[in-house]
Amino acid sequence: QVQLEESGGGLVQAGGSLRLSCAASGRTRSTYAMAWFRQAPGKEREIVAAKTWSGGTTYYAEFVKGRFTISRDNAKNTVNLQMNSLKPEDTAVYYCAATTAIPLRVGVREYDFWGQGTQVTVSS
Repeated sequence: QVQLEESGGGLVQAGGSLRLSCAASGRTRSTYAMAWFRQAPGKEREIVAAKTWSGGTTYYAEFVKGRFTISRDNAKNTVNLQMNSLKPEDTAVYYCAATTAIPLRVGVREYDFWGQGTQVTVSS
């Protein structure tokens, strides 16, 4: 099993920045990639960004390109999401997830382990 714990959510004004962190523990070596998803009220969960532990492959959803950056620290088993130029439509619960699937996947169902989520609220 792999345990994931997010931190760093909060309330920020439009145009501001937040940094989310995800600490992974347990059998992390069984996972191939990590990702951040988000879910807004009344909407389906969607991928935001994903990155392999090797760092060789990265994916960004079109709506965050140029604004968000996913990074990983293999030594600390953490994955971070730096979010800049935040917009009110970025308001959602953000989830950290891990997958054992190869190659890098972007579907919700292809991720095996999930954190509890952290709320991000962007005010206008």
